[in-house]
Amino acid sequence: MSRPIQGLLLDLDDTIVDWADSGTALLLTCRDIAAIRPDLDHERLLDANTSLWPEYWRTVEDAWTLGRLPGRSVSIEAWRRTLQSCGCDDQALAVWSQERHWAHRAETVRVFDDVRVLLQALAGRVPLGLVTNGAADTQRHALQSLGLEGLFATVFISGERGIAKPAPEVFAITLEELGVAFDNAWHVGDSVRTDVAGAKAAGITAVWLNRLGRPRDHVGPAPDHEIRSLAELPGLLSG
Repeated sequence: MSRPIQGLLLDLDDTIVDWADSGTALLLTCRDIAAIRPDLDHERLLDANTSLWPEYWRTVEDAWTLGRLPGRSVSIEAWRRTLQSCGCDDQALAVWSQERHWAHRAETVRVFDDVRVLLQALAGRVPLGLVTNGAADTQRHALQSLGLEGLFATVFISGERGIAKPAPEVFAITLEELGVAFDNAWHVGDSVRTDVAGAKAAGITAVWLNRLGRPRDHVGPAPDHEIRSLAELPGLLSG
């Protein structure tokens, strides 16, 4: 049974921030490169960048998450490899490409429609904390692009602290900064592996935001609540 709430923690990526339009930022960047380098085809650049990420990400994810590797460095190296696979060995262009890509990301990133509904409903009622995994510069860039930083009493970014969800210490530190006891806090996130498991390990109420209605694979602890939209949360909290 869930307990009365005095503090609410929220995940960032795919909970608050909608990256569905990230492909547009990538396409615009490839077009920018081709505009100043006519020898480079934007569709080939797009294919090259898209195809390199699965393998490359496996080699950098942990370092990126724990703050040992800045997001900008990861992105520059991805663009260097993209360009190299298209026959261009130009480090300065890789740096420029990263800058253009992040500028386009800032233009295209959005919050989900239900985020504003939630924040308006909870304004002044419940202290809010943000808990997210990722490199400090990557996550701060998203928050600043959306004007969200000032909405949270405390922000925990794994790359700034050297520890990541689902470690229960993440939630302990955030709740201490928020001034809320474990048994009076809830956490909401889209990941069963990091958000639900981490919250349950810390002893706080875990809410799984399952926007797409995916079946749970039943690996790990079950959430205390499952919702399809953040708009459901105020009623759940009141109940």
